[in-house]
Parts: sequence; structure tokens; C-alpha cells
Amino acid sequence: MKFKNPIISGFYPDPSICRVEDDFYLVTSSFEYFPGVPIFHSTDLVNWKQIGHCLTTPKQLPLNETPSSCGIYAPTIRYHEGVFYMVTTNVLEGGNFYVTATDPAGPWSEPIWFEDSQGIDPSFFFDEDNKCYLTGTGGVHEKPGIYQVEIDVKTGKYVSERKLIWEGTGGVHPEGPHLYKIGEYYYLMISEGGTEYGHMLTISKSKHPYGPFEGYERNPILTHRSLNHPIQATGHADLVQHTDGSWWAVFLAFRPIGYPKKHHLGRETFLAPVTWTEDGWPIVGEMGVVGEEIEHESITSEQRFDWKEREDFDQSVLDHKWIYRRNPIEENYVLNEQEGSLSLLGSSATLRDTTTHTFVGRRQEHFNCEVSTLMRFDPQNAEEAGLTIFANENYHYEIGLRHVNGKTEVFFRKNVGSISVVEKSFDYEEDSVELRILADPEWYKFEIVSPNGEVVYLGSGECGLLATEVSGGFTGNVFGLYATGNGEKSQNEARFDWFTYKVNK
Repeated sequence: MKFKNPIISGFYPDPSICRVEDDFYLVTSSFEYFPGVPIFHSTDLVNWKQIGHCLTTPKQLPLNETPSSCGIYAPTIRYHEGVFYMVTTNVLEGGNFYVTATDPAGPWSEPIWFEDSQGIDPSFFFDEDNKCYLTGTGGVHEKPGIYQVEIDVKTGKYVSERKLIWEGTGGVHPEGPHLYKIGEYYYLMISEGGTEYGHMLTISKSKHPYGPFEGYERNPILTHRSLNHPIQATGHADLVQHTDGSWWAVFLAFRPIGYPKKHHLGRETFLAPVTWTEDGWPIVGEMGVVGEEIEHESITSEQRFDWKEREDFDQSVLDHKWIYRRNPIEENYVLNEQEGSLSLLGSSATLRDTTTHTFVGRRQEHFNCEVSTLMRFDPQNAEEAGLTIFANENYHYEIGLRHVNGKTEVFFRKNVGSISVVEKSFDYEEDSVELRILADPEWYKFEIVSPNGEVVYLGSGECGLLATEVSGGFTGNVFGLYATGNGEKSQNEARFDWFTYKVNK
């Protein structure tokens, strides 16, 4: 049966996967967003449902004033003797740590931090003798390469000397390591070239967990570098064996648009079959190249893309798709399930600040889509609230209501680097407004709908100006509801009665 890539669309990078009997579990990076490390479940590798997050408390995930594209990097999920382990890095806020759970949906344990936290992209490997190895990159002042140490998995303490075990094939940024025991060999798989257009996956093997590791003479085993291909930056993969014995790789890649090429949905999660050479080397896809559509006999389920279009805010908690920027100030968010509304109270911070601002959103997962929300807001002083499409502090567009010169006005603003421009504004006297963003592969279009049904077009902004090639960083774009007092804590709540996300063909 055929399936389409990506299997998880939008800003879900650095996938890691494990299998427990007939079930598969997958985690991805989350960077400065909270809760952290979304976790998904599947029984067929192509249909995935998010079942929660691994990091749901400020103690597990301190973000404080974490800049964009810092926070949580490259988690690894593993299962051993009835326990799930998720190990990752919190950049700038403590380094490498892990949490555990017996139920992957949570709750997960308090974090266990490593005493000597160097490098990023930590990964666990449980050997047949129950020894646990921690594999990761070198630290800032260490020689680039992959380092490994044996740990006591109950305490996180090192029980051996940390050693450099492989430097890779010569590509820049050897990272994202995973160690496996397959047959008589230990395989060490890493990414090189940076998580950009030169990204590639390389492999080595040894009879011993510390090597010496022999690199495959035909590395890389996965790359789209230098190819005119709709999928780019393939790498940072993890291997899993299907229930029928076939092997598969999940990996990150992105889908650039236009010329020069830019990507704004972020790095997404893709899937490809793995074949083995006669001399025992894995190859991903068709000689290291992966298509948008793949047919394989091991895929026996029809791929579905179920989608909940409307959120009425009538549940006691938000859906797993909703995320905050950094640790939220809880009193600034009021979910009224009886009335069916979400109210936001603006903090003094704005969307351009690296301190915690009032923001809750969901990833853009499709090139062609439309989001809308009904907002009730009576701004005073310098207050504003609205709907934004957000890349990072310096790159975002928004529409909303604000208080200016004693009046309430509708506005449409673009923030591109150091430039912030209100492109259109006008006085508005109604007590509610519907805010809309319509997206296609190259443009975001902004409009409002007044209570009498009048549609007013406010303007448009290029998707490419919010793309990683322009804005930088490692995340994708997020549609967000926000509120701010622009330097002062707000006194008035912005109430959102519903939110819709429609996928357009």
C-alpha cells in the first residue's frame, strides 16, 4: 500500500522512535515551546496520534527567558524492561537529562540531570547485558565527534570513562547519534553536514560498543544534497523494525517553496523503508533518496489525515496541539468550559520580547490552510490582542485590536527583522471581531469579519520572509492567539470564543 510523506507535517523535527510489541512511539523536538517533547502513537507507522507531551511541568522544562530555537533539542525515546526513557537536552537551562514513565502518555518522572553534561543530542542504548550507554556529541571545547559513556540508568551517574568513539566521515557537525545492536554488530548512525541543505545520514559498525567503528565506504546512506528534489535536508534519523521484520527509518526533512527556495513549515517527520546490503549495511529509501509517495508491502493500513477543524474551548484542558512560548503564566489563561471560551490577559511583554508573553498557538501543518477566531476585547491604555503567524521574536505578522489615542482600532502589522510596520489600521466600534489568516504556499492573507458579516481585507505578507532561510533558527511557523499590555500588565481580558483551522486543497 502507498503512503505519503511527511507522515507528521509541520514543525515536528528530530524524530526518535521505539517499538513495544505491536505499538510504535515517536517523539520530536520542541525548542522554546511548552509543554515539551510531543509524543505520538501508531500501530502501522503511517497513522500517528499525539497522546501527550513528555515534559509538562516547569520543573521538567524550565524555559524562563529562553531565546527562540533554544530549549529542547533532539530527544531520544527508548523502552527497557517495562519503562520508557526519554533523554534530551535543554540548551541554556541545564544541559542533558532524562525522564521515565511506565505509560508513554504520562505522567513522566521528574528530570534526572547528568553530572557532566557536555554536548547535545543524547541517546540511550540498552545492551543485552543490561548495560546502558549514553551517546552524544562533543562539548563546546571538545573535538567534534560522537562521545559515549556507560551510566547507571537509575541515577544518571557515569560508571565509565567518557570516550570519543567516532568522528564521522568528515562532514561538519557530526550529531544525532543512535547506537544499535543488530546481529553481531553494533551500528552507530549519525547525521553530518548540519540540519540544512547539506544534511546527510552516515553509518558505521563495530563488534564492540566503543569501537573502533568502521564507516561504510558508500556513506552517506541518506541525503538529498545537490538534488533538485521537493524534499530537502534529509537526516537526523532513527531506525525501527516493523512487526513483519522489515526495517524503517524516521527522519527529519523540509519542503522548500519558490526560488530561491525557502521553507516556513519547519522541519517535519518523514518515513522510508530500509534495505540491507549483502555485507550488512543499511540503505534508506532508493539508494539514499526518499520520495513524497512510497509503496511498500509492509504498509497494510490506509493512511488517514484526520483533522479537527474547530476548537470551541469547551473542555477542561486544551487539545495536545496547543502550545505556549516558554513557561506560561497560568493566571493569564482562563479556559471557561461552561461558556466555551479562552480568555487571555496580556503581560507587559510583547511578541518581540524574549521574556514570557501571553501566547498560545498551534503549528502550521499545511501550506494551504485557513485559520480564524472570534475575539471579544475592549482594549484600554496600550493594550492589544489578536491573531499572529509567528516564526520568532523578530519575524511575525499579526492582526488584532488595540487602543490608540483614546480609540479602539483594527490593525495589521508586519515584523521583519528590525522593521515593524503597521500596514493598515482603522477605527472599530463593534464589541467583537472575527480575525482570519488565509495561507497558500507563498502568501499569508489577512482579513476581518465584522458582526454584520462584512469582510475587510487588510493585506498580505510573504511566507518566505518568515522562512528559516530569512528568520534563522530551527522552528517552523505557529498560528497564535496573543495579548499584551505593551509594557504594562493588562487589566482587560481578550476572550476567544472559538478557533478554526481548515485545510484547503
